[in-house]
Amino acid sequence: MSAVFVDTSAVLALLVGTDRVHADAVEAFTKLREREAELVTTSYVLVEAYALIDRRLGRGALTSFRESFAPLLRVIWVGAALHDRGLDRLGNGPQGLSLVDAVSFEAIREHRILEAFAFDRHFDQEGLGIQ
Repeated sequence: MSAVFVDTSAVLALLVGTDRVHADAVEAFTKLREREAELVTTSYVLVEAYALIDRRLGRGALTSFRESFAPLLRVIWVGAALHDRGLDRLGNGPQGLSLVDAVSFEAIREHRILEAFAFDRHFDQEGLGIQ
């Protein structure tokens, strides 16, 4: 079973039917489930996703996500060392890179994850995408 990193951009694309890449997200997620890929994310991605889901879709969607989707994820909990490596990467990264993405890339590297379920250009720039 291969590990695939899950980014906030993919979570929102799955949940928001009007998102420009919703159909692509549904198709990619279906394929990931069929191949029984291990879905991995960080606690920072979850914080970001929870905040955006709550603000854009409401508390009911937040509760549904927490009960139905979040349990499918193996969470890498961000500690001080990973946070600091993310800050270092952020300082040297391209304009527009967020701390959440910088920490994600450090976690991906540390855990030797080769694929990401993401619709964020920074993941493309890192050479990550569903294979």
